[in-house]
Amino acid sequence: MRTPILNGLGQALRWLRERQEKKQYQVADSAGITKGMLSAYETGRQRPSLETLEKILGTLGCDLNDLHNAIQIINGHPEGMRRRGEGVGEEAAEPSPPAAEGGAGRSEVQRVIGRSLPAAEEKALGEMLDGFHKFLRYLHGTIEQALRRRDEPADDISS
Repeated sequence: MRTPILNGLGQALRWLRERQEKKQYQVADSAGITKGMLSAYETGRQRPSLETLEKILGTLGCDLNDLHNAIQIINGHPEGMRRRGEGVGEEAAEPSPPAAEGGAGRSEVQRVIGRSLPAAEEKALGEMLDGFHKFLRYLHGTIEQALRRRDEPADDISS
């Protein structure tokens, strides 16, 4: 049984990749997976681990917010897209603010914490979450670089 929040995950990954005009092999190589695995993720035959998903998104220059918005578009619910506090991308700039649409348009922050916040607090919380995601991606990249550097000297010594 599929989890509703992940319906369209593979199609969303393909949509994000194609918007950047990248081929599967390019993304797969950069993310450290095979082209066949990326194809399996994009077609929905398999689900990537969170770590692999982060690598794919990092290769595409995207984050979880971008993936969420792509899933909303794929599933035909653009009104569910999330806005960013700063650096609004083209695809995220189009929808109207969810809070302005009444009860059915509750923002993601409102759904997660279970209550409404003043607009300024909600915006600040959204910006903090965006910053936290950027920080996690930075740490992930730093750790990967350190691991690669740790493994490289052994190759250099034998050369």
